[in-house]
Amino acid sequence: MFGLNNKDKNNTKAWKKLQSEYKRFKKVEMRKLFAEDKNRAQKYTLHLNDLIFDYSKNRFDEKVLESLLNLAAERQLPQKIKEMFEGEKINNTEHRSVLHIALRNRSDRKIFSGGKDVMPQINETLAKMKKFSDAVRFGEFKGYTGKKLVNIVNIGIGGSDLGPFMVCEALKRYWAKDINCYFISNIDGTACAEVLNKLDPETTLFIVASKTFTTVETLTNAKTCRKWLVNALGEHAVDKHFVALSTNKEEVTKFGINPENMFEFWDFVGGRYSLWSAIGLIVAIAVGFENFEKLLEGAYAVDEHFRNSELKDNIPVIMALMGIWYNNFFNAHRYTVIPYDQYLQYLPSYLQQLDMESNGKSVDKQNQFVNYATGPAVFGGAGTNVQHSFFQLLHQGTEMVPVDFIVPAISHNEIGNHHQILLSNVLAQGEALMRGKTVAEAAEELRQAGKSKEEVEFLKKYKSFSGNRPSNTFLLKKIDAFSLGMLIALYEHKVFVQGVIWNINSFDQMGVELGKQLAVKILPELEGTAYGEHDSSTSALIKAIKLMRK
Repeated sequence: MFGLNNKDKNNTKAWKKLQSEYKRFKKVEMRKLFAEDKNRAQKYTLHLNDLIFDYSKNRFDEKVLESLLNLAAERQLPQKIKEMFEGEKINNTEHRSVLHIALRNRSDRKIFSGGKDVMPQINETLAKMKKFSDAVRFGEFKGYTGKKLVNIVNIGIGGSDLGPFMVCEALKRYWAKDINCYFISNIDGTACAEVLNKLDPETTLFIVASKTFTTVETLTNAKTCRKWLVNALGEHAVDKHFVALSTNKEEVTKFGINPENMFEFWDFVGGRYSLWSAIGLIVAIAVGFENFEKLLEGAYAVDEHFRNSELKDNIPVIMALMGIWYNNFFNAHRYTVIPYDQYLQYLPSYLQQLDMESNGKSVDKQNQFVNYATGPAVFGGAGTNVQHSFFQLLHQGTEMVPVDFIVPAISHNEIGNHHQILLSNVLAQGEALMRGKTVAEAAEELRQAGKSKEEVEFLKKYKSFSGNRPSNTFLLKKIDAFSLGMLIALYEHKVFVQGVIWNINSFDQMGVELGKQLAVKILPELEGTAYGEHDSSTSALIKAIKLMRK
């Protein structure tokens, strides 16, 4: 069931080898691997600038790794990487290049899409972002009544929200002291009302992020915000308090936004990969354009590493291959990301979209349904909070869940010994997941604690941990714009590599469309202006809602 598509006859050799390796290796204990190889940690640790990636606490040996690397080579991964960086239309369902890497290209290298160098237009937009963000930060671009704009509200959804929101929160320490950032994404009116209730119209700037300027959730929220502003300051205030991130000049102008305050982005950048573009305008305003550039530089450092490193030394490749090993051979169809840094608390939510929207696919690039597992489910949260919620499942649950630990060696807030305790916790969790505690060890521990023979016999299994549960550790010097850019890009490329190996298109998101189409049909029914045919459950729920709202 979990092999490559049976119609892909040329791509089964390495996969079959890995199935054999799994049978050989599935009961091997990591404890034993570390005991037999004192250099295991050094051998399976990779470095990039100030980032250390330790993947030694995974269930593999040299033979398994060799087979995984052979699989990547068999799937022509080096060629696929080259195609992406050269602007080939690897998004085959939408016939588009995939060039988020061009947005953070910090070299003079030309990058082409459809025979055209895209760098001039990207650099032009970056220059425009710098000019505008500086003007807002330094009070040169003022509101309608002449006051400085200090409340910046991003209105978007999906990639137009999750990316800039996560980055702004991660870099909160770098915010300008008089700038406050807010995000409205959910169509639930509560989300809009809760933000507007905190704001002063005279000092508020709205950024409307919608490529087509037709996204229902975004435009509904934008119109509500527009009405709120007009009620307070009048119609003429709109062009001083709204800017657009869009390509639809006509609709932007119709809304009342000055076209000079419209920032362009392009079809060769998918929404969940767009925070490096004008979608990051709120980031540039909050933390300054110099920090936004450092974010780009961190991602560019990873791009160059990914593009130029051998597969065995390539961090995103190794991340992806470990994920393939667990997802497709151990049948572990979920993983968790645990940043031990409060500033990164929203990173797992961002990675949920990046991974699950990219690789939650069941049709391959040859238009065939796949017969193997693709994208895993992703969840997570900030350590140490989650140690007291779902770590019970990680340690003693019946299913293995691979873990990514992310931790900075230095905290921005070195208060007392808080960070030392935090560091000790993340290191202990990784070791505990790997080592576990045998029933015999648990029994001896209970005896040493003075428990009776009966208590020991009763409690020893409850107190035991199977161990042999895998984790990666990303150790950063500190969380700043550069290291954050690196971290995000590592996961982006990991997702791409897994898509290549699964032979799926990681860059469309057609699975979000059906629900939206049906919502458009249901809305008039809820408003009482139409009637449609549905399954009995949906029809009954529509009826119940209408009765409750009378």
